[in-house]
Amino acid sequence: MSKRKIEVCFSTTLFPFFKNDNAHVVVVDVLRSTSAICAAFANGAIEVIPVPTVEEAKAYKDKGYLVAAERDGLKLDFADFGNSPFNFTPNSVGGKVLAYSTTNGTSAITNASGLSVSIGSFLNLTAIAKWLIDQNEGDLTVLCSGWKGKFCMEDSLFAGALCEILLAHPDFYTKCDSVNASLELWHNAKQNMPLFFDKIAQRHRLKKMGLDDVIEYCFTRDSTNIVPLYKNAKIAPFKL
Repeated sequence: MSKRKIEVCFSTTLFPFFKNDNAHVVVVDVLRSTSAICAAFANGAIEVIPVPTVEEAKAYKDKGYLVAAERDGLKLDFADFGNSPFNFTPNSVGGKVLAYSTTNGTSAITNASGLSVSIGSFLNLTAIAKWLIDQNEGDLTVLCSGWKGKFCMEDSLFAGALCEILLAHPDFYTKCDSVNASLELWHNAKQNMPLFFDKIAQRHRLKKMGLDDVIEYCFTRDSTNIVPLYKNAKIAPFKL
């Protein structure tokens, strides 16, 4: 079997340059979209429908769906709640289908439509690494949602953490500068994560709105063994 190539794409604007029809895509938006999706499934949600636009989110609300939607960190007025993982409790999402629209994460997910896609966060880091290894075929692209098309540190830290695990396995290799850069960032950060929290721009955006209570939670490793899989415009949980 041929070895499996890993690449990291640091933002959605760069994704067209990483086009690889044979690659599985792991989408990550640490603060907060993919962390919230993992939390939702850990707390019993049965399906998440990612929608890229506000108009689509409103349409789902009009159809009677439970809707989580935000822009620039703030809950939209028609939504049931925003995208803090703390909103996705067993009482709020257990046994339910959720329509979901965020500033960066859901657009990144829908941008990868047509490919094999999973949802990653620190909450399911070990689970998604194991699932990827078990697939035993195909290359891998880690798609960082970034911030409005730009690089962001938190998603790149996750990319480094995931690549560290996978590259220790003999089936994977890389010749990608973005992988090596994310590994260097992760190796420096993991020794003192609280120090790096203060360097993350999104942390300060959230802090201004009083929404930075989720930072430590979103960097908590392995609180769930669920791998959310995106297929046919919907995300469903796969439990290891």
